[in-house]
Amino acid sequence: MPRRYCFALDLKDDPALIAEYERHHRRVWPEITRSIRAAGIADMEIYRTGTRLFMIMEVEDRFSFEAKAAADAADAKVQEWETLMSAFQQALPWARPGEKWVPMSRIFTLEPG
Repeated sequence: MPRRYCFALDLKDDPALIAEYERHHRRVWPEITRSIRAAGIADMEIYRTGTRLFMIMEVEDRFSFEAKAAADAADAKVQEWETLMSAFQQALPWARPGEKWVPMSRIFTLEPG
């Protein structure tokens, strides 16, 4: 059964930058989607309200944050994408130094009744 992780990140408060960020995400580079799938991420969605982004990841049993980080660090195209995306993103006020996507804690679930 896949595990689910949720993350948050902010965009810079600039309508033109936000529009460009969304435009990039309508045509994500194939190298990026391949690297996501190769890491064991079964599904990923990003939602936006205002400047706040919310990402949901469904991962397979083989997924590891450490392995994904190592693979990303060794992949020039992923590094190019991350550098490009950094022009639009800004860390949440409570993010650790260098942290982009901050993990969210689930505080409610509607159990099957």
